[in-house]
Amino acid sequence: MRRTWQDGDRVTIAVDDAGIAQVRLARADKLNAIDGAMVDALLAAGSALYGWPGLRAVVLAGEGRAFCAGLDLAAMAGNSFVTEAPLAERTHGNANRFQQLALQWRKLPVPVIAAIHGTCFGGGLQIAAGADIRVAAPDARLAVMEVKWGLVPDMGHYALWRGIVRDDVLRELTFTHREFSGEEAARLGFATHADTDPLARATAIAREIAVNSPSAVRAAKLLSNRAADAGFDAALLAESIEQQHLIGSRNQLEAVASQMQRRPGEFVDP
Repeated sequence: MRRTWQDGDRVTIAVDDAGIAQVRLARADKLNAIDGAMVDALLAAGSALYGWPGLRAVVLAGEGRAFCAGLDLAAMAGNSFVTEAPLAERTHGNANRFQQLALQWRKLPVPVIAAIHGTCFGGGLQIAAGADIRVAAPDARLAVMEVKWGLVPDMGHYALWRGIVRDDVLRELTFTHREFSGEEAARLGFATHADTDPLARATAIAREIAVNSPSAVRAAKLLSNRAADAGFDAALLAESIEQQHLIGSRNQLEAVASQMQRRPGEFVDP
């Protein structure tokens, strides 16, 4: 049964029978630019997804002509982003409120695939950085825009792109705020794939993921997240611990049985 969720007029979620959540930034008339209401809606969407039963994968995209044009300049000029909590205060675990907009996709226990089309500037690019996989239209327009406005990228930019985009490339694009295409993004590491139909490609990837044991997929994502910061020995130990949890479990035995019997797996939520 298809299940839906909506927060005002900014973000929608629709989850299909396969457990794939289609999350949409829904401020199409403003190219899905981020204002205070969008911040609230995105954080609420992340919270809703975290405990969503049967969730297997997330496809994150924007409605209309863009993924996300970044900060709403009118809202920024009006100081609608000013909060009582200092930015250095950790209000969401290891992050502040704005960093959580990007980091929450990495923190979700299931894989997140971003489908990027049209404009993906500034904060929009940082939100996409939080996804595990990114598919960009070849003609999509991307830019690390913050320096242009006298700011620095501060929604996880340096932490999330580390190890994905070469350091000197990231520095150049950050210092210059040069615009680059989705095709170039795939070459530089900002995108996993360039595809003329990024939403269809992202959904196809999500479907490939959704048929696997959710316990194994979640463990693999957990290990991927930890690997970026763990030392060599710690990474080895973490693999062993997760594998020990999986071997002989209900979902692991079902994965083997379904493969041997050439049928879809019948898995339970971890």
